[in-house]
Amino acid sequence: MPQSPIFHFLHLLAFTSFAFATTATAVTPLITKQFREASEFYNSPGCPAMIATGHGDESNGQASILCSDQAVHVAMTLDKPYIRGSMAAIFSVLQHSSCPRNIAFHFVVSATGNASLLRATISSSFPYLNFKLYHFDDTTISRLISTSIRSALDCPLNYARSYLADLLPSCVRRVLYLDSDLVLVDDIALLAATRLGDNSVLAAPEYCNANFISYFTPMFWSNPLLSLTFSNRKACYFNTGVMVIDLDRWREGDYTRKIEEWMGIQKRMRIYELGSLPPFLLVFAGNIAPVDQRWNQHGLGGDNFEGLCRDLHPGPVSLLHWSGKGKPWARLDAKRPCPLDALWAPYDLLEASSGLDY
Repeated sequence: MPQSPIFHFLHLLAFTSFAFATTATAVTPLITKQFREASEFYNSPGCPAMIATGHGDESNGQASILCSDQAVHVAMTLDKPYIRGSMAAIFSVLQHSSCPRNIAFHFVVSATGNASLLRATISSSFPYLNFKLYHFDDTTISRLISTSIRSALDCPLNYARSYLADLLPSCVRRVLYLDSDLVLVDDIALLAATRLGDNSVLAAPEYCNANFISYFTPMFWSNPLLSLTFSNRKACYFNTGVMVIDLDRWREGDYTRKIEEWMGIQKRMRIYELGSLPPFLLVFAGNIAPVDQRWNQHGLGGDNFEGLCRDLHPGPVSLLHWSGKGKPWARLDAKRPCPLDALWAPYDLLEASSGLDY
């Protein structure tokens, strides 16, 4: 006996409802269940009120803080490989801040990345966070990138720090750039308040005991037209994973173009082996404002080849930075952690039963 049209309709409706429920069950954990929701943090008494100094396009009350001189502006990149580190870094910043509601996060994402998923991931774990996403078109920079000693350093998003003055609105006059493989154990406002003096464009901890010559090739040092760039400068190595940047001065000096010029030279005559660091050294080394080294206890990820365990540098610690090949989340997952990775683990928001498969 032929079945009625209503039977076929009900059968299709039931199948569609089941398929939708199955899809929803499969997709939702990727956004809301991978990372747990972080604790909410509140301002201490005496935190300044946020006053807008420019324009904003947010309609949910975030515009004032995203353009306020009273806010601590933090810029970071977001992508799939490092999202776990980014979440831990954000959590550590908020946990140790005396005025966490006065922090504005500016996240740079690749124009080809899954920005909506990254936004949902941040919002799920930090529903109260003041943040905005900026799309980084890496078309131009991709043509300038030369291969380096480690493939991770060749990612175009790794060069986004050179374009913050172009990406962020002009009302953001000063920003603190942070890598994703670090955690703070001190109040970020202390670092953000670093004085840049009358002329410096950026501030960062310097390491003048490092072998500065090793950051450039013999071809560079043998060419006086190139090596003379450091004449009249006491050039020292600094790590670009923690920088306080005056964006007004950066824009006035057109420093993005200066970095691009050195990258263009590198494409023609191999003058360095690392990624985005050497162009910063070429433009700024010897002319930056000093920051206490406690604010970048870097190198905890070991070198760029093996990522072996390392100890802390002597002295106090306000920021732990796993620069180098070894990342604490990867070593913990592999059951081969270094002793200092235990200091990162308390900030890990990944659900114990979650997998990173998106």
